[in-house]
This record gives sequence, structure tokens and C-alpha cells, in this order.
Amino acid sequence: MSGAPSHPPAHPFFLDAQPGRRFCLYHRPHGMARGAVLLAPAFAEEMNRARRMCALQARLLAEHGYGVLLIDTYGCGDSDGEFGDARWEIWKSDMRIALGWMRSECPGPVWLWGLRLGALLALEATRDAGELAGLLWWQPVTDGSSYLTQFLRLRLAADMLAGGTSEGGTDRLRRELEAGNALEIAGYQLAPELALAIDALRLTQAPSCPVHWLEVLSQAGRDLPPGRARLVQHCAQAGWDLRKHVVEGPSFWATQEIEEAPALLRATLAALQSEAS
Repeated sequence: MSGAPSHPPAHPFFLDAQPGRRFCLYHRPHGMARGAVLLAPAFAEEMNRARRMCALQARLLAEHGYGVLLIDTYGCGDSDGEFGDARWEIWKSDMRIALGWMRSECPGPVWLWGLRLGALLALEATRDAGELAGLLWWQPVTDGSSYLTQFLRLRLAADMLAGGTSEGGTDRLRRELEAGNALEIAGYQLAPELALAIDALRLTQAPSCPVHWLEVLSQAGRDLPPGRARLVQHCAQAGWDLRKHVVEGPSFWATQEIEEAPALLRATLAALQSEAS
């Protein structure tokens, strides 16, 4: 006979939003609550590949007294809507509504945890989120235009495999979006409104809370790649309260197989605990 599960099950529920409802998993804090953490999820297939890591992190944080809310934003996962109906402004509204729920459910300081493109969503959410303990960034996307270009290249690759052409490259695909045409990319219907909003995203004004930037590299002992190291330095010089953490692990958000990065889980917990001490 098997024993009791080592982790209490997460509490699934639907959160009322506009439009429709959002599917959520809430990991209640064990014992006295030390704070709350809300995930701003990654984009498209990156979020699906990272779900196990997010679940593992949520369980670990809950064991140490943090309430953690994992939310599927509009058009994603088990939430209402289709991906083709998703808009950046709706996703920002989802963050506001989820933050309000967290504050009513779990006392203590509130953190926003952004995964990949979710880091920029979390950053934008700080503008009207009230007081926050800080931002946790997992492998953050720092430039929406470059990220959109990478996503559009998936469409070009698919066209070539199907015997089509990549003539015009991503510039041609951008012109289609600017003309108001949606694109199907890697099984996702990308609306021009969402694409152009992502295209305009940049690291701009510093948030009024600490930012813990957690980067995963394949080899131990390495530092950030030069371009990202310069960006971290630029943010620090611009007045950001930014702390860098580099850990060893696989690119779990990008691999075909489900991967785990235990060092990232430990470093994230340590980052939260360092702010509480």
C-alpha cells in the first residue's frame, strides 16, 4: 500500500475575469504564510514545456510558507478563450485580477514571478500593482522585437519543410501582421494585435522593487553571455535594484523532453528568503 503523498494537492479553481474565466492552481502555504507568489507565464509552447518546473517550484515554495498561484492567462491552457483571441492588455488585466485574489487569500509580501516573456508581463504589471516585495525572473525575455522574430522563424521553417519559400523572411511576416492578418505558427494562431504589442516590449523604467534575475546555463561556473551581462550592467547603472543569479541546468522551456533544473528551484527559494531576512 502506498503512503500519503509528500505534497498536499494544489487547489484548482476558475477565477472570474474579463472576458470569461481563468483556470488557476493555488498551492497553499504550509504553516504560517510568509508571502505570496504569482506566476506570469511563458508564451505559447514554452509554457507547456515548463509546466513541470513551475509545479516543482510552487510545491517547494509552499513547503517554506509561500502561497503560489499558477494561472493560465486568457486563451491559454484551460482558461476561457482561444489563443487567437489573446491580447496583451487582457493578459495584463489577468495579472491585476490574480494579484487582487492573492492579496485577499494569502497575507504577507507579494512577489511576481515571470517566466521568459512573462518577465516582461510581470514588469508591466508592476506599474499598477501596488506595493510588491519584488520580481523573480526566470530566463527573462528582454526585448519583445527579438523574441517575436524568433517566433516568426518557426513559421518560416515550417513553410520550407512543406516545400514553400522563406522569401522575404520575417519582414514579410511582419508586414502581414501590420496589415491585420493573423498567422498560424507552430500550432498557435497569432493575432496581429498581440504580435505588435509584443514587438514593442522593452526594458524601460525601473520597477520600485528588487528584481532577482535567474539565468540557467548548461555548464557550471559560467557567467551570463556578454550581451545579457551588458544589459544587466546597464539596468544597474540606470538605478535598478537588480540581483543576478546564474545556475546550471537545461533549457527546460525549449527542450522537446520534459527537463528539470533543481539548482534553479533552490536558487529561487534562496532569493525569496534573502529578502525576508
